[in-house]
Amino acid sequence: MKPRPMLTLLALGLTLVLAASGCGGGDEGGQGESQTIKFWSLEDVTDRIQKTQAIVDRFQQQTGIRVEMSAIAEDQFASQVQSASAAGTLPDVVGALSLGFIHSLAADDIADADAAAEVVDSLGRDTFAERALRLLDVDGKPVGVPSDTWTNLLVYRKDLFEQAGLQAPDTFERIQAAATQLKEPGRAGIVAATKPSDGFTQQTFEYLALANGCQLTDDQGNVQLTSPQCVETFGYYGDLIKNGSVSGGQDVDTTRAAYFAGKSAMVLWSSFILDELAGLRKDALPTCSQCRADKEFLAKNSGFVTAVKGTSGAQPTQFGEVTSFAIVKDGNTDPAKRFVEFMMSDGYVDWLGLAPEGKIPTRAGNKDNPQQYADAWSKLEAGVDTKQPLSEIYPPEVLEALTKSTDSMARWGFEQGQGKLVGAQLNELPIPKALNELLGGQLDAEAAAKQAQADVEEIKQSVE
Repeated sequence: MKPRPMLTLLALGLTLVLAASGCGGGDEGGQGESQTIKFWSLEDVTDRIQKTQAIVDRFQQQTGIRVEMSAIAEDQFASQVQSASAAGTLPDVVGALSLGFIHSLAADDIADADAAAEVVDSLGRDTFAERALRLLDVDGKPVGVPSDTWTNLLVYRKDLFEQAGLQAPDTFERIQAAATQLKEPGRAGIVAATKPSDGFTQQTFEYLALANGCQLTDDQGNVQLTSPQCVETFGYYGDLIKNGSVSGGQDVDTTRAAYFAGKSAMVLWSSFILDELAGLRKDALPTCSQCRADKEFLAKNSGFVTAVKGTSGAQPTQFGEVTSFAIVKDGNTDPAKRFVEFMMSDGYVDWLGLAPEGKIPTRAGNKDNPQQYADAWSKLEAGVDTKQPLSEIYPPEVLEALTKSTDSMARWGFEQGQGKLVGAQLNELPIPKALNELLGGQLDAEAAAKQAQADVEEIKQSVE
């Protein structure tokens, strides 16, 4: 086969640059080999591997197609692709791929968009969340089959909001008003990521930026960080932290710990907080004074905002991740498509069950039952050390909002065809660095935006 160039593999908060060449994978030999496919899964935690193997076993029993499964750690994915590409042993299917990874495989001419589109059409395009398909779209076709999402959330203390007569914090104005009003000695109004070298800070900033109509680039690829919407977002983030939060660098652990200890009225986090909030994970237990008598106190007294509307935003928007199955070009395509169809139908609920709090379905249902998978997802057991269905912890309106969250999901760069730039700037994190200088008083909002703009433009030149 003709060697193909490898470009850049990207992941949320991580950029892995890959320079190699090779050819496609899959078994292309005789009749026996034609019934074997190789499947790589980025779900590499032990219990998830075991559960995935059980799904694979069911597929093999039903179809007679043999599946050789390998679990790949996300930080090893690039090197594994490099080695397999050079050896001509790429898998036929890869599962649990982030938007960055799937777009990189497409740019490297590894992901088979035609095969993915055929699977989506076979299952019913209208059964998929439209936004998930749009975030995977390249030249009118999805480069992968979107399987599930996780979403950023603004989690807030409903009891404190009710006592203060505050509305749900779903706009910039309401968030800022609550952060200021609910801040008092021993309790922040809000906690959010601020560390300059942390991808979590980038993720949180992008959440608010998207809500305010701030984009990384325009449709032509021009960097837009000095737009009025972006300058306003820098200023808003700075004011929010200075007036409503705590001093010092904040990250994924400190923000969660503050909210769990009752030391913050709001926290910006992801949907992976849902099981921990209910006390289902021993290494991240709620520690508030009320939590000692009732481990579900915070789960019962927390509200959840998915999409936020900024001052300059046209509509409520949120940040999230879409994970997908990729079918590899030049592989054993027909059995690979059958396998992905199975994983998105008969095996779908079990796949979501690997981690329901972070695997929100992109298919609410099928043609015969439009809500089948969403309903089943709400009853799946979440948690690590203790297991409990989400539907026994959270009210139906919370779960419904989560299942619909993909509809308002957005991301920087992918719809503008700037996946390489997204990954490269995540590697260097110029925006969190500019934000850090803003919070430290070295820059104002306009200067911070200009610094971020210049740094991202320099990065853009390096990847073009």
